[in-house]
Amino acid sequence: MGKPTGFMEISRQDRRYTLVADRVQNYQEFVIPLTEEELGRQGARCMDCGIPYCHNGCPVNNIIPDWNDLVYQGHWQEAIEVLHSTNNFPEFTGRICPAPCEAACTLNLTDEPVTIKSIECSIVDKAWEMGWIQPQIARHKTGRRVAVVGSGPAGLATAQQLARAGHEVVVFEKNDRIGGLLRYGIPDFKMEKHHIDHRIAQMQAEGVVFRPNWHIGKDIPAQQLLQDFDAVVLAGGSEHPRDLAVAGRELPGVHFAMEFLPQQNKRVAGDTIPEDISLLAAGKDVIVIGGGDTGSDCIGTSKRHGAASITQLEIMPRPPEKENKSLTWPNWPNKLRTSSSHEEGCERMWSVDTVSFEGHNGKVTQINCVKLEWKQEGGRWNMSRIPGSEFSLKADLVLLAMGFVHPVRAGLLEDLGVEMDERRNVKANTADYRTSVDKVFTAGDMRRGQSLVVWAIREGRQCARAVDEFLMGSSELPR
Repeated sequence: MGKPTGFMEISRQDRRYTLVADRVQNYQEFVIPLTEEELGRQGARCMDCGIPYCHNGCPVNNIIPDWNDLVYQGHWQEAIEVLHSTNNFPEFTGRICPAPCEAACTLNLTDEPVTIKSIECSIVDKAWEMGWIQPQIARHKTGRRVAVVGSGPAGLATAQQLARAGHEVVVFEKNDRIGGLLRYGIPDFKMEKHHIDHRIAQMQAEGVVFRPNWHIGKDIPAQQLLQDFDAVVLAGGSEHPRDLAVAGRELPGVHFAMEFLPQQNKRVAGDTIPEDISLLAAGKDVIVIGGGDTGSDCIGTSKRHGAASITQLEIMPRPPEKENKSLTWPNWPNKLRTSSSHEEGCERMWSVDTVSFEGHNGKVTQINCVKLEWKQEGGRWNMSRIPGSEFSLKADLVLLAMGFVHPVRAGLLEDLGVEMDERRNVKANTADYRTSVDKVFTAGDMRRGQSLVVWAIREGRQCARAVDEFLMGSSELPR
């Protein structure tokens, strides 16, 4: 703790955004980073608490006070070493993590947490700029082969850790590019894809082999992996979307968010989308159903397409503007969150249920809704429709962004015959990450259900250690 009085003398200052009118003209990142001097002052605000709640708030248990102080002292190269000791990909989390560490920061008790996320992102960006991030090639090879199915953050973290332990690692990805949800679920204006490409190049130098366009369980029998590899890690994510079973759901113009978002990422990458399946919001009245991050991403993408209007519907009640710290801190609080995409322009509506869709000439034209009342009964919240509150909205494009319920069972998981838990995720614990099938492991959303990128990285790292122990009898990989 280089400046014991820093938190009393220095106010919180965070990154800013470029003007809305400018940033919606393209798909580039629009965050304006702090200067090194400003970052040093923000690092000085860290109290180095006796019990650093930020550690537990962060799923990968980042050693946050240490690298805050190192930035304050100007020791940036040491800072990236500390940061990498717990997080393989801080350039991902520094851009798209919601920062539960900041919610857990002691200074959040006064609504001025340390700008942990911004400092993290600046450390890794400077490290790439200075050439400090180099391949960490294993000194000795074990001769063991591991297949990783899925190249999202869980799969990438698993693969990198195992390669550094000396194993031969092959990552299989069903899509045409590596990255999973990072590549095709996160819009480029939140995270440009060259960040993924840099890590892929590093991992290839470390010995990881990537196999895009390999759909295990469809193009290639899953059992073949059991024959060809000493261990298999399932890191395919949770891709079965929550649907809306109402009249008119089948109308053209009603789509899952993950039909819409990947297309734009492919356009930015230079791909051409066939006109008969192309989904564009230009000139349309867009309805986004779902109030989470995916819904927000649909709003920002629709805005850049040039939508005529954008309305976001959420079935839950409007959260409070400010949480009750005495009840919630240091846990992640339920409170109103306004994303950069919301700021770009949309109407938000809460406590709304979808009744049906209507169409004309074979396309959706209207969504029929009703307002809800939420009441707490017996410790549980129950909803009921408010009589006479029915209303309709124009709708040329409806995007269902209501989350994901479980991994896709058909193909890979059915072929392997792995046991599923009560939530229909692949069953495994966090002690050894082993499934019910011998030498098959699982990590990330496929095991825990829909979650954050930072949780996927944590599980990937822990799963890698479990696999290493399985193959070698012991492991020196961090957990």
